[in-house]
Amino acid sequence: MITNEASKSNFLGFLSGSSTHTWQPITTADTATVSYWMNWRFTLCALFILSSMLVSTVIIWKFEGRRKLEDGDNDKEAPGVLYEDEAWNTCLRSIHPAWLLSFRVFAFFMLLALLLANVAVDGTGIFYFYTQWTFTLVTIYFGFGSAISIYGCQKHWGKVGGDRTDHLSSDFEGTYTPPILGETANASYRSKHFDSHRSPYRPPGAGAWTYAFQIMYQTSAGAVILTDSVFWLILFPLLTAKDYGLNFLLVCMHSVNAVFLVGDTILNCMRFPFFRIAYFVLWTGTFVVFQWIIHACVNLWWPYPFLDLSSAYAPLWYMGVGLMHIPCYVIFALMIKLKDFALWRSSPESFRKRM
Repeated sequence: MITNEASKSNFLGFLSGSSTHTWQPITTADTATVSYWMNWRFTLCALFILSSMLVSTVIIWKFEGRRKLEDGDNDKEAPGVLYEDEAWNTCLRSIHPAWLLSFRVFAFFMLLALLLANVAVDGTGIFYFYTQWTFTLVTIYFGFGSAISIYGCQKHWGKVGGDRTDHLSSDFEGTYTPPILGETANASYRSKHFDSHRSPYRPPGAGAWTYAFQIMYQTSAGAVILTDSVFWLILFPLLTAKDYGLNFLLVCMHSVNAVFLVGDTILNCMRFPFFRIAYFVLWTGTFVVFQWIIHACVNLWWPYPFLDLSSAYAPLWYMGVGLMHIPCYVIFALMIKLKDFALWRSSPESFRKRM
């Protein structure tokens, strides 16, 4: 019994680290007072956050789900269009969707295990942080993606089975009559002429669940890059200066979700239109407003030092971290462009080109 307790203690110590320093920053002012909020610093920060959320809402309303552009070009799709198979298909026809399914299931259980371990060690108070919000979103993304991939694999296997049945039935029904040379030429001409004017085949349009999955994907992509960038570039130097030791869970929370999301991106064939950065902005804005409401009601320390409104530099911090959303989102978008270019050059016949 003593051995088991010691082993459990060692395991929890490995997860949480042995540092005696606490992460909680020093409370600089009473956040539950009127004077903390009724000042020019909060006014500027509120204008920046709320205006960004308003603009994001307008962008979503304008572009999300529209089938065609309004410029008179009926063949050009709007950036918000989605198709049903994009959520579960792979980027190459030579890669079976079951591989993407296997990866998503593995990632989901790994992320869920890390999240539960974090709750077991540090309690539910971890959801006070943006990191855990994002980590939970990525975990839900992979759980949701696993279910969609299961559906997609069933549909894929049914399609393959149906094609084989149709092929066999066509072999057994009727007799084959070779065409005359002249008829072959005319048929070829008619086929080319017809193909040049008919619209290309497109799979069925996506439903609400696929759109929700796509939104989670693009929100997670930007939030993961932002979370890890802020931690390793801004917070980690501050922690090092205060002799705060890193632990296993802290490192995993700021790295593993990004690794799995990049792996999923390499395998999937999902789009990444730039206008959906609006969801990323709304995600962060919701977290900030949530923090404001809590601190207006209860005097608490801020989860991140740059959120503290008592500093004269608070508006600059808010604006700086807010503007970081653009390069974080662009980095992920460029990574997808690079992947598409590399696959198109290496396997043009197998590459699934996005419309």
